[in-house]
Amino acid sequence: MNKTKIGVQMMMLKGKVEELGVYETMKKIGELGYRSVEISQVPMTPENVSEFKRASEDFDIEIAATSAALEPMMPGMGGETLTTDFDKIVSDCKALKCNFIRIGMLPFTAIGDKDKIMDFIQKAEAMAEKLADHRIELYYHNHHIEFQKYDGEYLIDLMRAGTSKIGFELDVHWIQRGGEDPVKVINNFKDRISLIHLKDYRIGQIDMSALQGGDISKFTQAFSNVIEFAEVGEGSLDIKAIIEAGKESGSKYFLIEQDDTYGRDPFDCLKTSADNLKELGYGDWFKVLNKQA
Repeated sequence: MNKTKIGVQMMMLKGKVEELGVYETMKKIGELGYRSVEISQVPMTPENVSEFKRASEDFDIEIAATSAALEPMMPGMGGETLTTDFDKIVSDCKALKCNFIRIGMLPFTAIGDKDKIMDFIQKAEAMAEKLADHRIELYYHNHHIEFQKYDGEYLIDLMRAGTSKIGFELDVHWIQRGGEDPVKVINNFKDRISLIHLKDYRIGQIDMSALQGGDISKFTQAFSNVIEFAEVGEGSLDIKAIIEAGKESGSKYFLIEQDDTYGRDPFDCLKTSADNLKELGYGDWFKVLNKQA
């Protein structure tokens, strides 16, 4: 029996939530066959938490993870944090029958400073221990900057070696953008990854209008910035090898995320990803919604 689940990162549907509301957005996710969601960049108001709970029950969609910053991303920046809103965040997690909270990225004030980063990760480790008392696991989500090297070692490896309580939510697109092989990295993080972000890596079209006026520097910038976030199966990543490595390494949830859909409706992008995953042999991951609310 397949114990892994396919899901959606709600960040890519935050505009749909604003337009349709949580409940109707979740209904559409269920109609596409997805079985779980990770909540990010959707305000965790009492109303939204209640609607996530109702939709989860009505449409049989698990809340795989919620999101929270450890501390403000920069001084004076608003929003809930685990440091200041611990009880509320834990309460929301329990209400949604969710066992994972994930930190989306490093604080802006720590990026590029090894000492500040390692101080942050030790605070995260202590927070993971505190959350464990509530049977909630804390995860950290990577981007490409974790593949910067300090004294010959990748930052992400230093973060892993210096911790034992936190898990790592590996994002395969950002691993590729960081210059490493997603399969290799996943294998190196065996038993530390219950959550994986699936998004493909594509070379887009160059904006040749940058050459107008003869400004070579503008063309060079356009030439260098053609990497796109792609629907799963629409880029160059070996998605099947990534999924199989993830399953072998202990991932429970594979979550589709596309940071930019380049004008496409995100539901259409999710359908493309689902269709391609079915073609790769993962049709059993999808369950068409037939339960009426």
